[in-house]
Amino acid sequence: MRPDPFNPNDPFRGERPPPDRPFEPIGDASPYYDENDERWSFGPVDEPARRRRPAWGKWLVRGLGAGIVLLVVAIIWLAVTAPLSRSLQPPTPPSITLTDDDGQPIARRGAIIGKPVDAATLPPHVREAFMAIEDRRFYSHWGIDPRGILRALVHNLGSGGVREGGSTITQQLAKNAFLDSDRTAGRKIREAMIAFWLEAWLTKDEILSRYLSNVYFGDNVYGIDAAAKHYFGRTPKTLNIGQAAMLAGLVKAPSRLAPTSNLAGARKRQAVVVAAMEDAGFLTKAEADAVRPQRVLAQRPETLPSGTYFADWVLPEARDQAGEIKTEATVRTTLDRRLQRLAERTVRRAGLRQAQVALVAMRPDGRVVAMVGGKDYAKSPFNRATQARRQPGSAFKLFVYLAALRSGLTPDSTVEDRPVDIAGWKPRNSDGRYLGDITLRQAFARSSNVAAARLTQQVGVRAVIKAARDLGISTPIANEATIGLGTSTVSLLELTAAYAAIANESYPVQPRGLADVRDKSWYQSLTDRPQGFSASVHDGMLDLLGSSIRSGTGREALLTVDAYGKTGTTQDARDALFVGFARDLVVGVWVGNDDNTPNPGLSGGGVPARIWRDFMQSALDIAPVPAPVVEEAVDENVIDANVMESGDPVGDLIQGMGVDMRLGEDGSLIVGPTRGRRDEERGPPPEDRRPRDGPEEPDEDF
Repeated sequence: MRPDPFNPNDPFRGERPPPDRPFEPIGDASPYYDENDERWSFGPVDEPARRRRPAWGKWLVRGLGAGIVLLVVAIIWLAVTAPLSRSLQPPTPPSITLTDDDGQPIARRGAIIGKPVDAATLPPHVREAFMAIEDRRFYSHWGIDPRGILRALVHNLGSGGVREGGSTITQQLAKNAFLDSDRTAGRKIREAMIAFWLEAWLTKDEILSRYLSNVYFGDNVYGIDAAAKHYFGRTPKTLNIGQAAMLAGLVKAPSRLAPTSNLAGARKRQAVVVAAMEDAGFLTKAEADAVRPQRVLAQRPETLPSGTYFADWVLPEARDQAGEIKTEATVRTTLDRRLQRLAERTVRRAGLRQAQVALVAMRPDGRVVAMVGGKDYAKSPFNRATQARRQPGSAFKLFVYLAALRSGLTPDSTVEDRPVDIAGWKPRNSDGRYLGDITLRQAFARSSNVAAARLTQQVGVRAVIKAARDLGISTPIANEATIGLGTSTVSLLELTAAYAAIANESYPVQPRGLADVRDKSWYQSLTDRPQGFSASVHDGMLDLLGSSIRSGTGREALLTVDAYGKTGTTQDARDALFVGFARDLVVGVWVGNDDNTPNPGLSGGGVPARIWRDFMQSALDIAPVPAPVVEEAVDENVIDANVMESGDPVGDLIQGMGVDMRLGEDGSLIVGPTRGRRDEERGPPPEDRRPRDGPEEPDEDF
């Protein structure tokens, strides 16, 4: 029986026939054994050549196919994981630069990264200094220099250790831009592959440009542009041979050789580079001998401040906005550099002794344009404008009167200015004077403590707390009547933002330091939706705040334009504040001691009000209020009108601009210094030093 190779049930299928049982031809098809398939088959007699294909050819084809696949995968991997653009972004420590509202840098955190340079435009000796010490055959090799590797190997074997590296400039760029600093064989292979990749896609000048823009030079400085300015106060194009050689020498050990800390070591390394330039033929012997040891700047060059009160406050939000920072990010802030300088200058001229100061200036929409958190950041970086929580004193009465106006009262409504007892708490007016029934306007202007306590009792503590919460106060507020006098603590920034809500005619106002506002989440959009004041309430608040400056405790803050504000002085003059606004600027000022000790004679209507006024006059570019002129002949009708407007009887105080005018019993006019100023000079009235009946409450002197 003849075996059938095509019959799967044939016992002889796929087997070699024994010698005595050869397969017989079937027609024109003869049986043959297929070496590739390792089985018997039938085919034309003239096609036995298929049986002659060697076995090793199969593996050769498979190997070539696998190599092509691996090459394609490697190319795709490099294109995805190591784009050429990353060769301009060395893995430096995170660096973020803050700019003002005009885009000018104001502060920096992290590394100093120079601008990219074009190697083709640099003087030849600058390029040659780096080539001489790092890669002499840079313009002739293809990314890997076998001669350099062999030379380094010989030198290292002779010295008994790793003394010299064989990496080319291209390899160093590949390592700096794409890889970590481990010394494994895998990393060296990847480095070589990327070097070939860079050589294939970039010109030599482009590779050198990226290398010089990335390399580290010590002192947290990256790139030759930053290094030239940092060490020599020059640009790369103006470096002389010695300076270029010193910078090239730093690349080997930048932290150890930085000339600001190791000038002797940097000079020795400079001499090595100059000798290498001569040996490579870049310098003649005469030119090399003429190079002298270089000097670096005696002092660090002026750089952006790495710490300021405003920068400290805005940095966390700036990092959030920038996202993951791997190299350098630039974030634009709301700071107005002109106003910041004015704020710092105004604070310096305030004549403060041991007391500290804080100032916040913002636009009505919450954009912070200036911030001073203390007299000296270098001595104390603690930001008293944002981090300190102090009692606001009578500046908190803003919320008491807002609640009163919301309840239906008006500035012309009356309130009793008489001693009051609220569950054993007996607040007092700081000047010891009580005027009986007075308008809310008069009570707010003279900052009557008893009137504020009565209003808090009348409208309810909850209504006052709600007014404060609506305007953005987030700190804890006690549920008791004493809050009307500012016994709960608050930051100056939050308090200033609350006053900004009045200027903005809507609430709440969120203070912010970044120019670009991120989109709110759906929850924030629902909960933080701004709300407006009714016309009557807003006009009433402006009336009250204006009266405080025109004829009340804030007279020292009087401007030649419409101004609105409120003073605040806490118990025993521990804290003094003035917060107000004019035109499109809202400013809060705090003065006090860090240890919360008393400041005899200090009041919100004194130093803080004058700081506020001086800053506003400069910031708004307005003329100061002219000194009052006292005429010998006084128009009695005018005096009577003032008396009627103020509501005070004859003999009471009539407020002028910077002076006190009082009518005597005989109708004569008595002119003298402002009483508030006399009070500051002689300290608080005796009543301020007496024990209180009940809990302590802030005072406001008048």
